[in-house]
Amino acid sequence: MPATKVLFYQEEENDSPIVDWLRELRKKDPKGFVNCLARVEQLQMSGYELRRPAADYLQDGIYELRAKHRNVQYRLLYFFHGENIAVIDHGIIKKQSAVPPKEITRALNRKKKFEQNPTQHTFEGAISK
Repeated sequence: MPATKVLFYQEEENDSPIVDWLRELRKKDPKGFVNCLARVEQLQMSGYELRRPAADYLQDGIYELRAKHRNVQYRLLYFFHGENIAVIDHGIIKKQSAVPPKEITRALNRKKKFEQNPTQHTFEGAISK
């Protein structure tokens, strides 16, 4: 199976919720940031085959990457586009037993936008600002 290409979702040019979230996480919790990037790398290697504890299916084509540092649970919500493309749209700190429905709805709305115009909603920059 070929590697999965991982993209970051953007709302408008260079406005990417997941990139902004990761940059902020890198400042606040460098180890948590590294753990999240490790999950992204696992997604690249395993794609649809990635399972718990690293990832889980939520609903309606939305998945979560599951990372943790100390007692903080990080979740990166993503969806697949075609055979070998995963699009990470945003991240959260999970404080409840389940990902809040509003976060899943947000991911579903971004998935629809991405499917309508993948080029417009693909972040091309770098996380390292």
